[in-house]
Amino acid sequence: MTVHQLSLADARRIAVRAQLLDAARPAGLVETVRHLTLLQIDPTAAVAPTADLVAWSRLGPAYAAADLVAALGGRALIELAATIRPAEDLALYRAEMTERRDGPAVGWQARQREWVRANDACRRDILARLTAEGPLPSRRLPDTCVVPWKSTGWTNDQNVIRLLEVMSARGEVAVAGRSGRDRLWDLAERVYPDDPVVPLADALRRRDERRLRALGIARARTTKVPIEPYDVGEAGEPAEVAGVKGRWRVDPARLGQPFTGRAALLSPFDRLVHDRRRTLELFGFEYGLEMYKPAGKRRWGYYALPLLHGDRLVGKLDATADRRAGVLRVDAVHQDEPFTAEEADAVDTEIAALADWLRLDLTRG
Repeated sequence: MTVHQLSLADARRIAVRAQLLDAARPAGLVETVRHLTLLQIDPTAAVAPTADLVAWSRLGPAYAAADLVAALGGRALIELAATIRPAEDLALYRAEMTERRDGPAVGWQARQREWVRANDACRRDILARLTAEGPLPSRRLPDTCVVPWKSTGWTNDQNVIRLLEVMSARGEVAVAGRSGRDRLWDLAERVYPDDPVVPLADALRRRDERRLRALGIARARTTKVPIEPYDVGEAGEPAEVAGVKGRWRVDPARLGQPFTGRAALLSPFDRLVHDRRRTLELFGFEYGLEMYKPAGKRRWGYYALPLLHGDRLVGKLDATADRRAGVLRVDAVHQDEPFTAEEADAVDTEIAALADWLRLDLTRG
């Protein structure tokens, strides 16, 4: 098979177009998520919840947070393992859920399975309560665990929450909705579509293909990460990018397409920048989420938003939505290189559009 030879500009434009961040905005929320494959959920909302911010970056003023609530309520979209996915994609995850429940287990998976087995009575109590009364928040479910969950993190002794998450990974329960920030749990059979389960090997292949379609260009193999892989296996076709070592996989449908860019403000969890190594290799863009750093060690801000202009990532926006004061407070616009007049105007326009969408007054620190 021919190895496609791409310039850095080619690769960047493929990535931007694939993430629906070029000038041609997508038609609607559900169609957008179907293409992107997911919206990540994160509790931090220094500017806006990341799922909403990712949707707004694509759809612009046509998007409202109520659209996501409605799509989840109508089950066109479904919450799964810290992501929001198209309902029809759940068929690509059900075989993996069965494998986690019944397949071979080693290491931490074996220890987890032993913990669930030791607390099987609690698991059955939860299923019985959900059968009778679900959907319910975790605090309404019985903690009859005889062996507590031990962790050095925040989940220590969070027995019911941890058991629900394991049961979700095994396809027994599912998030049926939310009440405020509380997840509402129910039996998976009452939440997930009754679609035929795709066999595991085929499901993994199709997930790789969908991921490459959403990313445009990616590594065949790279570092394992939680929630959603960065790599795409053998999906697509091989490619080389000028000046970047190693082989890539590219979506052939993205090759040779015209490109018209625009400006966009991105969530720190946006898939265009989520793979920090790819972001550095293709865009020359150094970025890290600094919310966990002491204030004095931050370079760009607590929740800095990457700034896209055309096919280049040009800086970071340090801003906070102060809803009590009714303002979007801009503390800094960090320019990786001095902005051209066009870039400065485009970034200012996007910042003003963000304030309008949030229904906040714009103020600069």
